[in-house]
Amino acid sequence: MAWFRRNKVGINTATENKKEAPDGLWKKCPSCKKPLLKSEQIENQYVCQYCNFHLRIGSAEYFSILFDDNSFTELFANLRSGDPLHFEDTKKYTDRLEDSYKKTGLNDAIRCAHGKMEGEDVVIACMDFAFIGGSMGSVVGEKIARSIDYCMEKKIPFVLISKSGGARMMEAAFSLMQMAKTSAKLALLSQAKIPYVSYLTDPTTGGVTASYAMLGDINISEPGALIGFAGPRVIKETIKKDLPKGFQTAEFVLEHGFLDFIANRKDMKSKIASFLRMVR
Repeated sequence: MAWFRRNKVGINTATENKKEAPDGLWKKCPSCKKPLLKSEQIENQYVCQYCNFHLRIGSAEYFSILFDDNSFTELFANLRSGDPLHFEDTKKYTDRLEDSYKKTGLNDAIRCAHGKMEGEDVVIACMDFAFIGGSMGSVVGEKIARSIDYCMEKKIPFVLISKSGGARMMEAAFSLMQMAKTSAKLALLSQAKIPYVSYLTDPTTGGVTASYAMLGDINISEPGALIGFAGPRVIKETIKKDLPKGFQTAEFVLEHGFLDFIANRKDMKSKIASFLRMVR
C-alpha cells in the first residue's frame, strides 16, 4: 500500500521538526479583520493602516510613543494591592492577583513614570486593561495621588491615560474611596496651577469616568473609544428607550461637550506637548 504514501525523507515532516510562526508576530484588526504584522503595528503606533482602527495597547506601548526616546524613570513601581476584605467569589482575590502578576508582569493596573515629552518634563500615569480589566483599586488611587504630589513638588505637568472597566469590586468601598481621593488631589494640583491632561482611551468606564478621567484641564480621546459610566445595556433597560447610534463613542461624547477634542494616536504626542507649552 506504499503507492499513496510519501516515503522520501523531507516530505513527511515530524511534528517536532515543524516550524511555526512565533506568537504575536501577526494580529488581526478587530475592525477590518485584516492581518497586521508586528513591525507594522509598531511603525504605525498600533493604528491599523487599512481602517485607522486604534488597537488596544498598554502602558509600555504608550510610554514608548509619548516619552522622548522611550526614556523614563518609573515611579512607585513596587506598590501592590492587599486583601483587606478577604474577598472570595469563584476564587480568592489573592489568587486573582497572583495570576495577574504572572500573566502581565505588572504589579497593578497602572504605571507612573517621569520623563520628557518633546524636551519638556512630564509625569505620565497610564492604566493597563490587561490587569483585572484595568480596574481602579486602592493601588491605582494611591499611585495617582503620589504622582500628583510628585508633580506639585517638582512643578511639572501631569498626564493620565485612562483605560478601565471601572472600580475593582474585590476591594468594594476601598476602591470607591479612590474616586474622592484622586479628585481631591487633582483639586490641589489645579490650585497649584499645574496642568493636568486627561487622555481617554478604549474603554474608559465606571468610577474612572466618574472621577479623574473627566477632570482634566483638557480632556482628549482617541477615535472610536468607548467612554461612559454604565454600559449601554444597563442604560437602555433603565430608561426603556432605544439609544442613539454611536452612543458612548468618543465622537458622541465630544458632540455632547464632555471632550475637548479627538486626535489620532500618531498626533497625540505633539498635541499634548503643544498644549502643555501653551499653558505653562
